[in-house]
Amino acid sequence: MVGVSDSALASTPGFAEWSFPAEAGAVRTARTLVRDTLREWGLDAVTDVTVLLVSELVTNSLRHATGPIGVRMYPRAGHVLQVEVSDPLPDPPRERAAASDDEGGRGLQLVALASRRWGTRPGVNGKTVWFELSLPPREPGEDT
Repeated sequence: MVGVSDSALASTPGFAEWSFPAEAGAVRTARTLVRDTLREWGLDAVTDVTVLLVSELVTNSLRHATGPIGVRMYPRAGHVLQVEVSDPLPDPPRERAAASDDEGGRGLQLVALASRRWGTRPGVNGKTVWFELSLPPREPGEDT
């Protein structure tokens, strides 16, 4: 996997966490890892929207931060997928009202519209932007 440190990669059933250098390939690598992991977990119903939102948040981190970018995701009780993107910049992201001819500025609007909830929290070294997606009900006996 290009751009991912082996020591910073953890993926077990129901939990995945990666750290990417703040380099252009981070967005593509994050999309691939998120897509592959969600398919492995049998969460195809939320794969496309999760990949889109992670892509937007990692892109925001690349534009504004210079250090490593972390992505973490795990299903929670209550049929919720929790996804978190962290970077070393302490400033919370700002939602913008993008004009129709703007090439950017819609990432947080997409997160707000497509997720059931989202927010930010400060960390020891930066911040985390998180969002939740509703998961479809699972059949009895299915693992997460």
